[in-house]
Amino acid sequence: MAQRKRVFSGLQPTGNVHVGNYLGALRNWVRLQDDYDCVYCIVDLHAITVEYDPADFARERREAAKVLIACGVDPDRSLFYYQSEVPQHTELAWILGTITGMGQLGRMTQYKDKSESAGANLGLFAYPVLMAADILLYRADAVPVGDDQKQHLELTRDLAVRFNARFGDEFPVPEPIIPEHGARVMSLQNPLAKMSKSDPDEGSRILVLDPPETIKAKVKRAVTDSGKGIRHDWESKPGISNLLEMMSLFTGTPIPDLEAEHGSSGYGAFKEAVAEAVIAGLAPIRAGYAALDDASVDEVMARGAATAREMAEPYQARVRRRIGLSR
Repeated sequence: MAQRKRVFSGLQPTGNVHVGNYLGALRNWVRLQDDYDCVYCIVDLHAITVEYDPADFARERREAAKVLIACGVDPDRSLFYYQSEVPQHTELAWILGTITGMGQLGRMTQYKDKSESAGANLGLFAYPVLMAADILLYRADAVPVGDDQKQHLELTRDLAVRFNARFGDEFPVPEPIIPEHGARVMSLQNPLAKMSKSDPDEGSRILVLDPPETIKAKVKRAVTDSGKGIRHDWESKPGISNLLEMMSLFTGTPIPDLEAEHGSSGYGAFKEAVAEAVIAGLAPIRAGYAALDDASVDEVMARGAATAREMAEPYQARVRRRIGLSR
């Protein structure tokens, strides 16, 4: 039997996970477990590049792990751990940083955007190099990416090629996995912008752990469009189009069928139907989360980190030998 290809991806533990994260990424993580050797981690080192409260951060870190398990990331099928508990990540990031150009990092769109709002620091500037190390450490063959991560994956691919050319063939050049559906879930308050954890308006996003009454209230307040009719048209009806896509992703019903069913409905009735679809879709996640206790999750993550360190060290030892740090 051919060896399965390896996939790597990570999630920051900043703020709660919303349906954009779930539909755009996490649901695909779960599906990938059927066909790939998956390595998933909570990228907590990436998350400390902006100001944060340590007590809140510790809670959010564990909460993110619990949500991912509730979504279907299975620690018995995938390697799952906290990034900071595997020091080979940062060691490889330093090594890769020595072959990364300052100009290349300065052109990163996310650095430009975040440095304007959060203030620039070295961690934020070098963020893409640590991301490259995350991926290359385990010799990942592929990475699931959204539109906002393509630039970072290109840097990872460049660094793999550059390292291999200088020190010998060590890293596979990872390919992107771009999901067919769910790559774009927009803000409920601004359907021209992606749903985001960083949006100060909590009504702009639905959290996967939101109770049903909160989901109903957020969908009810969602920005819609002038005129009547429920149809998928991003040019003239972005608000309705966003809700249609969200409903389709949760129910599995094609958008044309939803248009036929709800086309003559008023906005109020349609929003109620959307809210019910979201509530039903998130119910298993809420139930799974409620069934988890902190102690068992801590044990799972500690076990995952031990396995990750054991897997990473032989790989990193080869890198040290290639660059002359050991024989």
